[in-house]
Amino acid sequence: MKSISLILLLTFSLELHAEWYQKSFDVMGTRAKVEFESNSPELASQLLENVVLEMNRVDKLMSPYKPNSELSILNKNAAKGYVKISQELFDLLKKSEEYSKLTGGAFDVTFSSVGYLYDYRKQSKPDAGTIESLKSSINFKSIQLKPDATEVKFLDENTKIDLGGIAKGHAVDQCIELLKRHGIKNAFVSAGGDSRVIGSKGDRLWYIGIKHPRDEQKLIVNMPLQEVAISTSGDYERFFEKDGVRYHHIIDPKTGDSARNSQSVTILADSSVDADALSTSIFILGAEKGMALVNQLPNVSAVIIDKQGKMTFSDDLTGAN
Repeated sequence: MKSISLILLLTFSLELHAEWYQKSFDVMGTRAKVEFESNSPELASQLLENVVLEMNRVDKLMSPYKPNSELSILNKNAAKGYVKISQELFDLLKKSEEYSKLTGGAFDVTFSSVGYLYDYRKQSKPDAGTIESLKSSINFKSIQLKPDATEVKFLDENTKIDLGGIAKGHAVDQCIELLKRHGIKNAFVSAGGDSRVIGSKGDRLWYIGIKHPRDEQKLIVNMPLQEVAISTSGDYERFFEKDGVRYHHIIDPKTGDSARNSQSVTILADSSVDADALSTSIFILGAEKGMALVNQLPNVSAVIIDKQGKMTFSDDLTGAN
């Protein structure tokens, strides 16, 4: 009995001294954050560092802006023939292909075939003639995947890939799994508009707010969440306005221009990679087609603000199912 009591006392003591640790940092062109509970300061310090390293590793692998990234090397050489890539990048391209098929091409990582010509900092965009000449190169079917050799080639010489609609979600998932492997049960990881939570925040659920797309000082919803990933895509993240028109980073594959069916789309799903890809896709599809798709998918919820600013919720959030 004494030994059992001692074990219980030690367990209670460890739980009693558990503390919260957090770190914010810049990576993948956005602000990232990790927060978790641990009863070991030494482990917590190491895990904070490991999360930063992991986010930067994914960025180094998948950034289209780093000339020596695996993705940049692929973009440079894949039109000439098959290029051998890592299993990790190959798997994410395969996942991207699945979402392209699911969304009828609304999700398409080859949007960069035109998208790379937009510069939101310099407020510049390609002219109509350039878009017209290149938009046929936005076609996920131009990416040829060879699974047995993890090799990729492009059928179109103008094809370029950008994983901006899925890579941050992948990075968040990787970091959550890293924390779970080390026994962390309560945690939050975010990268820009992509977040995932496990467990709880002390004695309550996690709360994540959805920004008002036209007033950065306001939240439209503050959602209590547990064991879920959440991703928001909005036309207010990277944009400029010219002649009364808003040009932003979410490109419609059909037009080569900024998608304008939505102001903001938030997706809840089991994984960040799924939430990330779907928030981009549904934003492009718009409220009617997008919500029809969401309501068919298991364990997926959505909050959509359309181009007029009207907010709608998926059936599961309204109790329609």
